[in-house]
Amino acid sequence: MTRLALALLWLCHFLPLPLLRALGAAFGYLLYLLGAERRRVTHTNLALCFPELGEGERRRLARRHFVAFGQSFLDRALLWHASPARLQRLIQVEGWDNLPRDSAPTLVLTPHFLGLDAGWSALTRDRPMLSVYSQQKNPHFNTALYAGRMRFNAPNLLSRQDGMRKVVKALAEGRPFYYLPDMDFGPRDAIFVPFFGIPAATITGVARLAALGKARVVPCIAEMTPRGYRVRLLPAWEHYPSGDVTADTRRVNAFIESEVRRIPEQYYWVHKRFKTRPPGEARFY
Repeated sequence: MTRLALALLWLCHFLPLPLLRALGAAFGYLLYLLGAERRRVTHTNLALCFPELGEGERRRLARRHFVAFGQSFLDRALLWHASPARLQRLIQVEGWDNLPRDSAPTLVLTPHFLGLDAGWSALTRDRPMLSVYSQQKNPHFNTALYAGRMRFNAPNLLSRQDGMRKVVKALAEGRPFYYLPDMDFGPRDAIFVPFFGIPAATITGVARLAALGKARVVPCIAEMTPRGYRVRLLPAWEHYPSGDVTADTRRVNAFIESEVRRIPEQYYWVHKRFKTRPPGEARFY
C-alpha cells in the first residue's frame, strides 16, 4: 500500500500547482474527518494556545490547519521529484544576505511550520547544509523521505541518535545547521519555559549549540503561499547566546509564538507539544 501511495505521489509532480493544492485540500478534509486522534490533539493545542477564541473559531482554524497539512503533504511530490528550475519558480527565498557564504558556524532556526521541507529544498539547492534526521516507522516512506531530502548538494543528514557532538563537529566545518528545536522530545535535555503561556518542555539545544559551536542564529520561516512557498531568512540574533540558558530558550519560544500568531493555520498542531508536564501536573492529552 505504501509503495502504491508513493507511486501516486510521484505522478502528482506532473500536475499544475492549483490542481495539486485542490487535491491536497480534499486530502486534508479527509484527514480531519478520519483522524480522530490527531484531530483531538489539534483541538486541545488550539484551546490551550488560543483561549481568547470561541470554540467555533478554533474548530474552523483546526479545519484550515488540516487543509494546509494535506496540501503540504502532497506538495512533497514537487519537492522530491520536480525539476530544480520548477522548484526555483515555486519557492521564493527572501534574505539571502542574512545567510552569508563564509565558514562561520550558523544555526538556521526553523520552527515546525508546514513549509519546512520547502525551506530545506530551497537552501540545499543553493549550498551544502546540515540537519538531523529521524527514522520513520514505515521503511518505504523512510526511504522516500530520506531520498527527497538528499536531492541537492549532498547534505549532511545526521541521525538524532548520533547526539550533539557530531553536530558541533559538522558546524565547525562550515555547513549551516537547519535546526528544528520546537517539538516535545521528553524531559531529557529540556527545561520548562512558556509557549503561549503554557509551561512547555523545550530542548535547550539552540542556546547550548550556539555557545559550544560559537555559532550565530539565523531564524528561518518557511510558509505556504497560493503560488508555492516563501522562505524568509531573518537577521542573525544579536547578543545570543546571552549565557543564561533559560532566558535564551525563552527567547526561542517567544519568537516562534510571534510567528505562529501571524500564520496560525500553518503551525504543526497535530504534534503533542505539551505532552511532557512538570511533576505533579495533569496531562493534557
